[in-house]
Amino acid sequence: MSRSELVELEPPQEKAFLVAVDTGGDAGWSAEDSLAELASLATTAGADIVGAEWQNRRHVDPNWYVGKGKAEELLQAKNETGFDVLVADDELSPSQQKALESLLNVKVIDRSRLILDIFAQHAQTHEGRLQVELAQLEYQLPRLTRLWTHLSRTGGGIGTRGPGESQLETDRRIIRDRIKKMKERVDQVRQQRSTAARGRDRRLMPTVGIVGYTNAGKSTLLNTLVGSHVAHVEDKLFATLDPTSRQVRLGDGQTAIATDTVGFIHKLPHQLVNAFRATLEEVNRADVLVEVVDASDPHFAEHRTTVQTVLDELGAGDKPRLVAFNKADLVEAAARNSDAPAPAIAGSVLVSALTGFGMDTLRAEIAALLASLWEDLDVTLPYTAGELLARIRERGTIELDYRDRDVRVHGRISPALAGEIRAVAERWTESLEGDGSNGTGVAPTTVASATER
Repeated sequence: MSRSELVELEPPQEKAFLVAVDTGGDAGWSAEDSLAELASLATTAGADIVGAEWQNRRHVDPNWYVGKGKAEELLQAKNETGFDVLVADDELSPSQQKALESLLNVKVIDRSRLILDIFAQHAQTHEGRLQVELAQLEYQLPRLTRLWTHLSRTGGGIGTRGPGESQLETDRRIIRDRIKKMKERVDQVRQQRSTAARGRDRRLMPTVGIVGYTNAGKSTLLNTLVGSHVAHVEDKLFATLDPTSRQVRLGDGQTAIATDTVGFIHKLPHQLVNAFRATLEEVNRADVLVEVVDASDPHFAEHRTTVQTVLDELGAGDKPRLVAFNKADLVEAAARNSDAPAPAIAGSVLVSALTGFGMDTLRAEIAALLASLWEDLDVTLPYTAGELLARIRERGTIELDYRDRDVRVHGRISPALAGEIRAVAERWTESLEGDGSNGTGVAPTTVASATER
């Protein structure tokens, strides 16, 4: 067959049917709302949505997820719509998944499996693929039993049970070993990120973590702040998995390193939070956070609650934060004109990363938030600390008074740099006290008091 005769065949699009249980315990989220988001996830994964059902129950059914009667209704829906995959809005137990598959004779997946699949599709870098694979393995391990049920169907009695059990235990051991190796590799990624972060700290650039619900416009915001296309942008959930860090210019001539991070979502699988902890630690290392909120989404309040929950889990829930209500062009006519002014109100700014509306205000507010964290400093340093003095001149609102043997440094500066300066100043003071002179005719005790005034 010639090359021209070869035809690349794509797998047929799966027909997905969605199902949810509304127990009334998820504040702000109805089953219908959650199913709408689940439909967006399934569409992002490449499925064709052919129907959806939800059921009001006090608790999910431990055997069927939905009640037995609703499960049988799903069989009728299958005959009517022809769906070949059922997607549940919550994480299913292995027994629930097995029961539904046996009844419907179709593939059954849950919300966690669906999100993991999307992450697997979108992971582009080696780091991203490592973290996704780790999350998938941790998800699969407790569900291995159902993979080997076919071995028990070959017959009953002697000779049929052992191989199945042996294969299952072998498979579990292989996956556990794989998980252990993957965790070691992810730890290496964490160490590499920590080393890179120390390098940024050494350059004394303040850091800004961009966080928010998936598809809120974080990558577009970073691109607009930088002034060029550095982060992938697509109108899909989880279009960006791998963090992007770039230097951005802020108000008053300040510069900072801004990092776009993976988006959060309602019912984010805990396996992903654990696996992507190396990436999400960028949030912990940031000096301040910019929380990007889709102002046009009617559920943005619930989205913010989800973001807060994940940040709390990461230990970053109390970090200084500025809220950027994005997509203002969809809710405010003035925002469609990028030249219109945008006031900052109570720690938040209304912006449109697409049109540029409010971006100057956002830059100024980020700069002000960073400056509010700065510390007052009044110390003396030796001339031999030339490299440190050069960095001081680049950062902060600092005055340098050059004297005979040392330099008085006073003003406001970032906490990280202030700590380094104080350490050098203390050693300099101790050396002066050791030789009984400060070289300026001033008693060493006076120099010491100037070190921490």
